[in-house]
Amino acid sequence: MLTGTQIRQKYLDFFTKRGHVAIPSVPLVPENDPTTLFTGSGMQPMIPYLLGQPHPLGVRLVDSQKCFRAQDIEEVGDNRHDTFFEMLGNWSLGDYFKEEQLIWIWEFFTEELSLDPKRLYVSVFEGNAEVPKDQEAVNIWKSLGVADDHIYFYGVKKNWWARSSFENMPVGEPGGPDSEVFYDFGGSHDCHPNCDCGRFMEIGNNVFMTYKKTDSGFEPLAKKNIDFGGGLERLTAAANNGPDIFKTDLFMPIIKVLGGEISPATRIIADHIKASVFLIDEGLLPSNKAQGYFLRRLLRRAAVKMKQLGMNLEFSKVITAIFEIYPMYLKNMANVNLEISREMANFQKTLDQGLKLLDKVSPFDLFQSYGFPIEITEELYKQKGLNLDREAFDLQLKSHRDLSRTAGKGMFKGGLQDSSEITTRYHTATHLLHAALRKILGSHVSQKGSNITSERLRFDFSHPDKLTSEQILQIEGLVNQKINEDIEVNKLEMKKDEALKMGALAFFPEKYPDVTTVYKIGDYSMELCGGPHVTSTSEIGRFKINREESAGAGIRRIYATALFPPQTKE
Repeated sequence: MLTGTQIRQKYLDFFTKRGHVAIPSVPLVPENDPTTLFTGSGMQPMIPYLLGQPHPLGVRLVDSQKCFRAQDIEEVGDNRHDTFFEMLGNWSLGDYFKEEQLIWIWEFFTEELSLDPKRLYVSVFEGNAEVPKDQEAVNIWKSLGVADDHIYFYGVKKNWWARSSFENMPVGEPGGPDSEVFYDFGGSHDCHPNCDCGRFMEIGNNVFMTYKKTDSGFEPLAKKNIDFGGGLERLTAAANNGPDIFKTDLFMPIIKVLGGEISPATRIIADHIKASVFLIDEGLLPSNKAQGYFLRRLLRRAAVKMKQLGMNLEFSKVITAIFEIYPMYLKNMANVNLEISREMANFQKTLDQGLKLLDKVSPFDLFQSYGFPIEITEELYKQKGLNLDREAFDLQLKSHRDLSRTAGKGMFKGGLQDSSEITTRYHTATHLLHAALRKILGSHVSQKGSNITSERLRFDFSHPDKLTSEQILQIEGLVNQKINEDIEVNKLEMKKDEALKMGALAFFPEKYPDVTTVYKIGDYSMELCGGPHVTSTSEIGRFKINREESAGAGIRRIYATALFPPQTKE
């Protein structure tokens, strides 16, 4: 039996032997991307480099990226869906292309993982009036021994990659066909690879970034890119010829703590607690806003399933099992245990009351008067064969609709010039604030999280006590002093180890490559950071701390704003 750990290492070793540099996984909550709530794919942090920005570690890269997809919460319960997963990925940034990629991934699947070639099926772009059929990929697959009846053709909905839909690609936008690989677990033969019956499971997708959109159609890119992504959990299932990711070693230790039986409910509990452990370990806390809202939703959905199964679970045992599966990623077991236990205990009374009133009170009143989550009410209604009028509920509760809209569209519209400039200033302000906190409170202070919108910054940091009014004024004053000093902000490229030895700070240092970007603000601040930042501190304007509060055990949170200087007209 091949374990998930073995497959992850085999993949990284396979591609490093072929000239790829292994890069670290970035956090699940993007640090400097206000347009999305979570890192949902291996490609997501690579977008700037796929669009042309040079990567400091070269043109061949490989990694295993931690991912979280909030949109899959309702899908969990079957044999293949999970909200937290790892995406194995390799990239060619203008280097090798289709032939090398397909030959290598076929070799990895059939030789390194010993997958039966007869069980592998592939999909290929069928072409349309604007872009031809991907015959090159077909020819390569056939040369590797893939039979005609194992090659399926699909259109732009299934086998085309772009950041927007094919029809809405803007001029200048890159895109291209992709070719997926599926593993056949057997069963009914009256279906196809993209069927949801359970016979086939996608185990990898090869994206060929080939074209650029023009006014007249599409033209080939001067430098073509490769992006491959394969779910570790699904690959582990295929490598062991078992059609259920929850029967792999990446889930079974959790399932055993839950009693050993695999069912839709235990899959939901195992997945949701695992995802929650990873999010809390990165510093996220349950709340009613943004990422914290989805964390709370995971834990509460798991609590409902446990209640229905009559489980009286010791969360510490589940959390320990998860930490033992992922010792390379997880670090803060005591804090994770504290936050999950606290959230579950707080929700228990609401859950008990809500279940008693489910048949007696309207969904709106359950939510407004008793705090019972609408998603849970909706799910329980479905189990009883009832329909919940969600449209009517949303009209009654505008705040919930607004939150759903925010989650779907991002914190604010990305790409707007004014928002970009404002958030860049706030980003530099967080560096000034971090340095001020360490100078006023002590060197024990370290960043635990941050969130920037066009209206304010939020900064979480380690500190055991509530700040006094005097301390807040001192911190605010020091930040404004450095803003008034008009200090130049310098961007440097250097080895990570060298930067850390020089005293550079790093939020999640493991996410940065060996050669990384460092932003230095005079002799006052030096941090590993991907940017962007202002060129001088005076661009930030007047800095004001609006609120300071607890964000968990040993973690404080500051909300701050800045009065920006007027823009200079060119």
